[in-house]
Amino acid sequence: MYERGIACKRYLPPAGRRFTQRPPGLDNGTHVPMTSRFNVWRLVAPLIAASLILIAVACGGEEEASPSSPGNTTAAPQVAVTFPPVPTFESCPAASGAAPEVQVKTFPQPPAMSIDLSKQYIAHVYTTRGHFIVELLPGIAPEHVNSFVFLAREKFYNGTVFHRVEPGFVVQGGDPTGTGTGGPGYTVPLEASEEPFVRGVVGMARSNDPDSAGSQFFVTLGDAPHLNGEYTVFGKVVQGMEFVDCIEVGDRIIDIAIQEI
Repeated sequence: MYERGIACKRYLPPAGRRFTQRPPGLDNGTHVPMTSRFNVWRLVAPLIAASLILIAVACGGEEEASPSSPGNTTAAPQVAVTFPPVPTFESCPAASGAAPEVQVKTFPQPPAMSIDLSKQYIAHVYTTRGHFIVELLPGIAPEHVNSFVFLAREKFYNGTVFHRVEPGFVVQGGDPTGTGTGGPGYTVPLEASEEPFVRGVVGMARSNDPDSAGSQFFVTLGDAPHLNGEYTVFGKVVQGMEFVDCIEVGDRIIDIAIQEI
């Protein structure tokens, strides 16, 4: 029986068997082309021919194993793994909703500590692009969380624009002037931690002075390890990151509602 895996090849004579032209001899006086040096050639030739026929039949008889062939197993079909598409401009929702006018407020000093460190604080950020939810992290940045909660409850952020969008890096807002230079009138010192800046982390912007944070915050759109330990992490997006991905320069914050649990 033909066994799969055997290659069909042109027949080659065994080693040591060369076909030559023999010069005329006394026996017949004729020139015989391609005659073997061995006299047994006439006996071997029919056997070689029969072998070639068997190989040809074997090679042409089964190009592909049939499903009913013994020992043949059918591989299970592979299921394609799909992932949710990364939002693009075409799939992003259109900006909607009316943002209020910005009420520019300034405060002479940081607010007194008013949050309860034993509780959890959630920020619901409503924008003209959509709603996303931030889990605040008072355990690693109590001063920043306290300031953010204070400003949100004062409606400081309402109507402010996202003035900076760096695809794959950050979206940034929280400046009442919309220029990237404004703030609440006070600063908050750096609260460095070991929390890494990965996608969806919320940090506080600052100038070259590590202790110059104010009201401007940013959300990372991708991992940003070069920010680790240099900027304060005070929250992380836990829902609605697809809307953060869609934010464009000029989109506005409608309201930030703080939930205390």
